[in-house]
Amino acid sequence: MKKILIETPSWLGDSVMLTPTLQNIEKIFPNSELILVGSKISIEILQGFVKPENSYIFNRKNGRLSNIKTILDQVGEIDISLSFRTSFFSGLVQYLSKANIRVARKSFANQIFLTDKIKVSDGSHQVEKYLEIMNFQKLDINKFDLKLNFKPKIFSKQTLGVNAGATYGSAKRWYPEKFAEVIKVVSKRYEIILFGGYDEVKINEDIENILKKENISNITNLAGKTSIKELAENIGGLSIFITNDSGPMHIAGAYKIPTIAIFGSTNHQETNQWKNQNQHIIRKNIDCAPCMKRECPLKHHECMKNISAQDVLNEIEILEFNL
Repeated sequence: MKKILIETPSWLGDSVMLTPTLQNIEKIFPNSELILVGSKISIEILQGFVKPENSYIFNRKNGRLSNIKTILDQVGEIDISLSFRTSFFSGLVQYLSKANIRVARKSFANQIFLTDKIKVSDGSHQVEKYLEIMNFQKLDINKFDLKLNFKPKIFSKQTLGVNAGATYGSAKRWYPEKFAEVIKVVSKRYEIILFGGYDEVKINEDIENILKKENISNITNLAGKTSIKELAENIGGLSIFITNDSGPMHIAGAYKIPTIAIFGSTNHQETNQWKNQNQHIIRKNIDCAPCMKRECPLKHHECMKNISAQDVLNEIEILEFNL
């Protein structure tokens, strides 16, 4: 029985986009023992892909190197090490695993540690980039749908979710007042849930305060209040989801939730929802987009400012007509 170490991506959305690759690993190596190592968020969203005791969270509290050595001592002998990151530290993790086969996307930082350096296709979807890493043995790869192992919540009423944050940076975020403008129009037809992490509580409070002044009260603000499991369960039960390019967007994609995805600084061709036919992308075709920056380098943020509340409302109307 082979023992396969899998270093997951750090970000929530990237980890969701890894799930077709994990399904391929399960299919290709059915009798193997799979071990996941990665960030807390990544390990939590990927619950159910391996035994709980085979999931390890990187903890920098006592030093990164000491932490990984402790984990690898617990894991024991590894046959194949697959990393879905490209940093020097990721390469070092693979080297210290002492696996005979050490595979990752080739980068300047990690290549000295790898036995198989994979060059992925430029411009392809992030899911496909991860799948290409499995080419190290010319394997038969399937383009599976995204998969999460949490049961969607069942809401008693039609429910619309809003995710106004985006962890990567402000360049990816549409504006609280514009989200509020949309909610004001649709709140008579839907119960509203606001989603966000601990760093996005203020954004959601701004939305909530605007709506309170309009006497709109059918709003549940879950920002900073859910575990990753609860986040997935709630998003999985929505009627419609409005979101920036973000981790929650990919959770919605895994459940095929009708989604309006607002893109500004990031590349919609590489990080849109994978195989969700109920996805509607809103973006403005301006010369400087996508810049892929955390903050607008030109200080005007026109890629987001030029998107109006009416643009989103138009897409909601189209989604409702087709549902």
